[in-house]
Amino acid sequence: MRARKRRDSGADYLSDALALLSGWTRDGVKLRRDLACDDSQHAALTERIKVAADTLHIRPTIRRVNGHTQICLGPQDGSTITDGEVTLAARIEDFYRTVVGRP
Repeated sequence: MRARKRRDSGADYLSDALALLSGWTRDGVKLRRDLACDDSQHAALTERIKVAADTLHIRPTIRRVNGHTQICLGPQDGSTITDGEVTLAARIEDFYRTVVGRP
């Protein structure tokens, strides 16, 4: 999923794209998401995320806490969120639906 950049307004197209991703929150310059899944689903999800993240040259933080997978995306240098992080967030949503068997 890609958000079309609006040339005629000053709107932040990354914010527009992020608004389409339910469940993701913006915490300063980080995107965060908690996903309910069991241990085997966590392993499958993590593997898919790592492959996509390597392709996009992004280093997400993925943790397993109390039956949830916590994902944090954002630049390591504290700069702004990029379209790559938003793209990876959209891919993670697709991976999650596939892994847990939701349409």
